[in-house]
Amino acid sequence: MRRTDRSAKGKRGARASRARAAAAAESQERSNKPPRSSRQTVLWRPTESAKLPRFAGVPSFLRVPIHADPDPAVVPAVDVLLCGAPFDSGSSFRTGARFGPRAVREASSQSRRFSAALGIDIYEELTVADGGDVSMSPHDVEEALLAVAARAEAIVSSGAIVGTIGGDQTVTLGALRGIHRAKLKGVTLLHIDAHSNTAPAVWGKNVHHGSVMRCAVEEGLVRPDQTMQVGIRGPYSSMGELDFALSHGFEIVNLDEVRWDLHSAISQIRKAVRRGMLYVSVDLSVLDPAFAPGVGVPSAGGMSTWELQQLLRALVGADIVGFDVVELCPPHDHADLAALAAVSVIQEILAAIADTRRSARPAPSATPDSRRGRRLSP
Repeated sequence: MRRTDRSAKGKRGARASRARAAAAAESQERSNKPPRSSRQTVLWRPTESAKLPRFAGVPSFLRVPIHADPDPAVVPAVDVLLCGAPFDSGSSFRTGARFGPRAVREASSQSRRFSAALGIDIYEELTVADGGDVSMSPHDVEEALLAVAARAEAIVSSGAIVGTIGGDQTVTLGALRGIHRAKLKGVTLLHIDAHSNTAPAVWGKNVHHGSVMRCAVEEGLVRPDQTMQVGIRGPYSSMGELDFALSHGFEIVNLDEVRWDLHSAISQIRKAVRRGMLYVSVDLSVLDPAFAPGVGVPSAGGMSTWELQQLLRALVGADIVGFDVVELCPPHDHADLAALAAVSVIQEILAAIADTRRSARPAPSATPDSRRGRRLSP
């Protein structure tokens, strides 16, 4: 019996040794795998039209994969997370911007990955995902902004860039609040819009889409001396409509300046956006109704989509921490013109971010250990 016991113990010992060896081999294999962020580069890429036609599949922003985790605090390992903010209870004129994120996803079927203007493949430099829509109250402005702020804070705290697809301009305030909580300081702001959005409280409500920039200044979310508004145009409700912006040091490049001297406007933007962490907000009403009829507050005499693209290309080199595209109003959007413009805006901003990351890559002659010129993104 004792000999049998010794034989059984020997077999168990051999099995244990083999198990330990297998575990060690598996551990070594895991250690040789690329880091998680590198593996995600393959996962977070847009769907190829050769594998799935552009008219098929579940729509997503720019056809990128959808991050479907229901927990808003969970952020995937990506460089940019795009989130819908379906909200329009802050609007004072047309309603319907709550359908904006869905319309942008539908219009994204024709999005492309390569920027001919900048000569860059966006997804060779960036990992991008569709983070779904923020779950927010359709009735209560403050409750909705709390949800947007929580999502933006989680994304920026993770090291990713937050892209918010609205929704009316009110959602911008929520995103700025979240970024401020994550970064603990005000950001430089580039606001491209037909309206200054510095209006006072109306109908007993302090926060609405026309007061967002005033609230952002009063709450310390942006640096007023480093805030630029581009494309502002009349007619105005009164002679003093721009008093708040001008008295707080906003740099205003009005629509006439853009149309008469586009190169000068681009130069001004290039200088302004290199002052620190930058948030970019694009209200589609900056476009003429001929190019974007489906917006919350249309105003005749705006810029063309091409001119807006040129302005956004001036963002190369900026430290963008977040951006939004707002005021798309699908019920009034003939032939999806404004939705297509929104897709173009997102692509141009991502291309600028990608080109900025590419420029930070080490030169071929740089040593691997050199910190100078190291890429910001895997």
